[in-house]
Amino acid sequence: MTGRTAPEALPPPRARFGLIAVLAALVVAALGVLYAGRGGPGGLDRWLVPPTADSVGPPWRRAALALDFLGEPAGSVMLVATLVAGCLLLRRPRAAVLVVVGVGVTVGTATLLKHVVGRTIHGDGNLSYPSGHTAFATALALVVALPASGRPGLGRAAGTSLVLAAALAAGAVMGWAQVALGAHYPTDVLGGWCTALAVVPATAWLVDRAAGRRIGKRPDPASDKVC
Repeated sequence: MTGRTAPEALPPPRARFGLIAVLAALVVAALGVLYAGRGGPGGLDRWLVPPTADSVGPPWRRAALALDFLGEPAGSVMLVATLVAGCLLLRRPRAAVLVVVGVGVTVGTATLLKHVVGRTIHGDGNLSYPSGHTAFATALALVVALPASGRPGLGRAAGTSLVLAAALAAGAVMGWAQVALGAHYPTDVLGGWCTALAVVPATAWLVDRAAGRRIGKRPDPASDKVC
């Protein structure tokens, strides 16, 4: 044993990530209230994308379907397992825990919100707000970017920018696929993106707290000596 603690899942500046999480949660709540029980696109949705069932054809449709698969159970398990294995190989146990817990809690929260908000698409009772696929992709980017933002030599501003850029890129790519396939409205995508931004930093903080308490309760080897 070297006595060194594992790298943090949520490196400084925690307050900045906390503020981002709070603002994201407010957006999720506001959109949820606005579209609760509704079964069609809002004004912002109509302005961004025409209300059609499918808005892209080959070859872009194939790309959208491939991205959509990564958010399905088989694809998501494959991605999560790969990331966990990578974290363990790099000796980042907290990051490995964050991958599983952060992504799981994010997807679970998105699923719960769908039933609470009750927004539907296509008039067939398919719940759409927030987008679970977008929440998953964004969470996956965040659980990688958050621990990476604490690397030595990377300033706080650069670290925060890295996290936001990764979340934006992943959310935008998956969100495009969901809207292009007619599975979600643009505001569903925004809600899914913000769900991940609200949940993952909070989960990372809890992972660090739990790990810190475990280390604090670890018995002192000297206390086991017989007098």
